[in-house]
Amino acid sequence: MMVFRPVAALMALATLPAMASGADDVAALRAELQALKSDYDARVDALEARIRQLEASAQASADAAEALATAPPAAPAPAPGGDVGDKASAFNPAISLILGGNFTGTSRDPAGWHIAGFPPAGDEAGPGGRSFNLGESELTFTASIDPYFSGVLTAAITADNEIEVEEAYFRTTALADGVTLKGGRFFSGFGYLNEVHAHAWDFVDQPLVYQAMFGGQYRQEGLQVKWLAPTDLFLEFGAETGNGASYPATRLEKNGFNGATLFAHAGGDIGEFASWRAGVSWLTQKAEGREGGIEDAEGVPLFEQFSGDSDTWVIDGVLKWAPTPRRQLKLQAEYMRRRESGEIADSTGLVLADDYRNTSSGWYLQSVYQFAPRWRVGARYDALDSGTPSYLLAPPDLIGANPDRFSVMLDWNPSEFSRLRAQYDWDDARDEAESDRIWRIQYVYGIGAHGAHKY
Repeated sequence: MMVFRPVAALMALATLPAMASGADDVAALRAELQALKSDYDARVDALEARIRQLEASAQASADAAEALATAPPAAPAPAPGGDVGDKASAFNPAISLILGGNFTGTSRDPAGWHIAGFPPAGDEAGPGGRSFNLGESELTFTASIDPYFSGVLTAAITADNEIEVEEAYFRTTALADGVTLKGGRFFSGFGYLNEVHAHAWDFVDQPLVYQAMFGGQYRQEGLQVKWLAPTDLFLEFGAETGNGASYPATRLEKNGFNGATLFAHAGGDIGEFASWRAGVSWLTQKAEGREGGIEDAEGVPLFEQFSGDSDTWVIDGVLKWAPTPRRQLKLQAEYMRRRESGEIADSTGLVLADDYRNTSSGWYLQSVYQFAPRWRVGARYDALDSGTPSYLLAPPDLIGANPDRFSVMLDWNPSEFSRLRAQYDWDDARDEAESDRIWRIQYVYGIGAHGAHKY
């Protein structure tokens, strides 16, 4: 027993340093844990302080917006400091410029171009002059006015050095339940192609039915309201009214509105690669002393002025198929039917008949196929029926006209800002024995900011 006591003592002395080292490690770990807890508490306090700051800022913004909505309008305050750069950046709309032109060749004199059986509808486009032609350039300004309105101004600069206000309107941005209000001068929302600007057309010109019945694009000067239904299926309903300044109406010598436009559009997807849109529209207007009348078979005008009612129905449809980004197919068609009734007069205003009636119609069908990323090919057929006017003194041999046209085109799009197009027309708009062969080379370039085009 006495032999083991020294050995035990030596073993105890040997374990003392290890025990001391273990105690130091525990103390260090506790200190590190405490430091982590302190840092965590500090981070939590900082995050809570930031949340309180953001909540206070949001409440202040809401209070300011409510005060602005209820307060009377005030004059804008001058920019502080008077710095030129500050003043320049205070007004910063998006600006875009469209440049266009073409080279035209025709087999017949384009000066005699007309649409047989239809009164001149204002600015009938036609093929234009031979050789080089400067097309219409568009300068557009677009901006948000405030949280409630946006504004658009498009000025058209013609080849004749004239500037025309093509569109100038405000549009609401904060109405509830899918309602949008537009006011000013704008392209009417009926049909499909009427709202599309010229630089976005798939052909150089509009279909004949637009040129015959509206003289081009129908513009409204008034108000438009649209409602987009909150459904999976695209459903859009709209109504318009204005001053009647555009063909086929005329401005009436009275206060208020002249005519109305109602339209409805629906659309959706077909499987994974196809989509569609269809619509129906109705336009009703009045005309007083509208200039221009139809001619008989010998080219003699039957009357010079029309006064009465004009009602037009429009049915439109679009189908798109895009199995890959490189290949896309678009089918598009519209049918229009117009009935006019009233009285006709000569150039002096002398009434020739007060029981004039006529129903005319027209349609077009076109297809455009993108067969490569930058290349498209298209074909279009236009057909019109002028109808046979009916009135008491109508010539017994009076018959209607049936002008038509077939067009093909090929265009190259180096980028989304440029397009070069070749188009060839077999044009029988004059409804005569000899048709017109028209070929055109067109260029379209876009400069600056430009929004997405219509579906």
